[in-house]
Amino acid sequence: MSRRSWLWSALAVLPLAGCTASTPASPPSSPAPPLRLVAFDSCAQLEKELRAAAELSSTAEQGGARLAVPDNARAADAGAAPGQAAPAHSSTNVHEAGVDEPDIVKTDGRRIVTITGGVLRVVDTASRAQTGKLALGLKAYGEPTLLLAGNRALVLADGGGGPMLREDTRIIRPAEGRSELLLIDLSSVQPRLISRYRGDGRIIDARQQGSTAHVVIGSGPDFQRPFRGDTVPENVMQDDRNTIKATPLDAWLPDWEITTGGRTTKGQLDCAAVSRPDSFSGLRMLRVLTFDLNAAELGAGDPVAMVADGDTVYGTDDSLYIANNETWRFNTAASGTSRIAPPDGTNIYRFSLPPVGKPAYVASGKVPGRLLNQYSMSEWEGHLRVATTSWADDASAVRVLRERNGKLTEVGVAEGLGKGERIYSVRFIGPRGYVVTFRQTDPLYSLDLSDPEKPRVTGELKITGYSSHLQAAGENRLIGIGQEADAQGRPQGVQVSLFDVSDPAAPKRLDQHVVAGGQSEAEADPHAILWWPATNLLVMPVADAKADGALALRVTGDRLRDVTRLAPAVASAGPMRRAVVVEDVLWSITGEGLLATDTSTLDRVAWVDMR
Repeated sequence: MSRRSWLWSALAVLPLAGCTASTPASPPSSPAPPLRLVAFDSCAQLEKELRAAAELSSTAEQGGARLAVPDNARAADAGAAPGQAAPAHSSTNVHEAGVDEPDIVKTDGRRIVTITGGVLRVVDTASRAQTGKLALGLKAYGEPTLLLAGNRALVLADGGGGPMLREDTRIIRPAEGRSELLLIDLSSVQPRLISRYRGDGRIIDARQQGSTAHVVIGSGPDFQRPFRGDTVPENVMQDDRNTIKATPLDAWLPDWEITTGGRTTKGQLDCAAVSRPDSFSGLRMLRVLTFDLNAAELGAGDPVAMVADGDTVYGTDDSLYIANNETWRFNTAASGTSRIAPPDGTNIYRFSLPPVGKPAYVASGKVPGRLLNQYSMSEWEGHLRVATTSWADDASAVRVLRERNGKLTEVGVAEGLGKGERIYSVRFIGPRGYVVTFRQTDPLYSLDLSDPEKPRVTGELKITGYSSHLQAAGENRLIGIGQEADAQGRPQGVQVSLFDVSDPAAPKRLDQHVVAGGQSEAEADPHAILWWPATNLLVMPVADAKADGALALRVTGDRLRDVTRLAPAVASAGPMRRAVVVEDVLWSITGEGLLATDTSTLDRVAWVDMR
């Protein structure tokens, strides 16, 4: 790929140097200043600063900035349909109880709603039959997910993430595209599309409290670049400057269209509604949309917008945190291929979520290093705990932040975790925290966070392999899901570990199950894990050379028992993706069907074909 191609890829995501074009960037070693969110004085100021930042980024980037896919990527029941009691059922796996997260499967106990191949399907759990389906007609890139509230579903289809070839055939860069939100009515046998929202940018994530969904979307400027066969850097850079100067403000302001019942309305973000952090900004536009799933139709989402980057979302019942994690950015400075310095930290923005109305910005802060995912953040008793790994030496730390006068200020830190390693999983449970780092062995660190100003490491357990997710499994028990590894740190297969953390000074592993050569979607996406505490049942997808299905096991005392491999009824059904429980039936979901088994015996009771 040409040097210019990477320049423009970086141009859409590089941060502003400061509040204005004349403010120099702080050196990476400087202490991270607190942040505030302030409004632009005018639309002219917004345009001036965006243009100046673009020129600054263009001038600074003379090497090749590389992009990588982020390391990354549920939920409390939103309630059964009005007037109907929901059967006992599980939710899909989420970070915080009562805060739902988008996923490919949802259930309210009476029905299971899935999305695969751009088709939404509904399965009745009583008759164990597919009762309806709806082709969604999606144009957006990426696997769609959904949220469920009563007789309504909200489908989210990401518009970004794939490469797009421009008119200059030498240039390939990530495409923003247009994301889609679809409001679906499930009150009748056949699902019905109510409204479709299509807007600029990619869906970063969403959270749902009750029937209200908050959707976070990020978009970049749309530059129209001229083709130039001349690849002399100075000429290319001048082309870039000319293009930036000629680009109108509208290129930064995302627009959208909403179609309901054959009627389409269009809109664009008002420049007067855009704010920015006072000591950090970016070329991207971050906006939070709010939708009531019980509304008659979708609106524009009453957007809250700011000029900033963001790619990690964490939500509680009354707060929404967005972090500009930047794990996708490579540090090419050390190799001399780029002048881009690694990020000096992660900015975090907190929004309050009122019972009625749109989110309100509350505070911002900055922590050194990078996050792993949303589980790296946790709010407890007015404090935000954050686990990060340093860009400089791969040492990790847990910091405790407290809101003071609109700033998330550090009040305590526990440092020195796994130097030379990086974080593979994090779990905060009340006043305690657990962090797994890995390079060749897996230290599981136990932390006491009861005193926010004096967080401390209390214990450490070194074992082979690592856990990429830690699942709470009752009092003083954790289940680790990841990979076993040899003495050199090379993965050997999926492992499930049962940990006893009753003694903070001496966590220990009680039992372990390994699927040699196996892999699981649950290693990267915790949504794929089912933990059903009523019967201590753990289910997750596992594939190896022999089978591609689900692994089910039970926690019995100090042991992992009744290990069973579940397979779909037909070989062409595809891999197991998710599992949910409704009353005494375990439903394992593939792309083409649902396997129903008895939760006690795991014997097959039905197969629902969705082909």
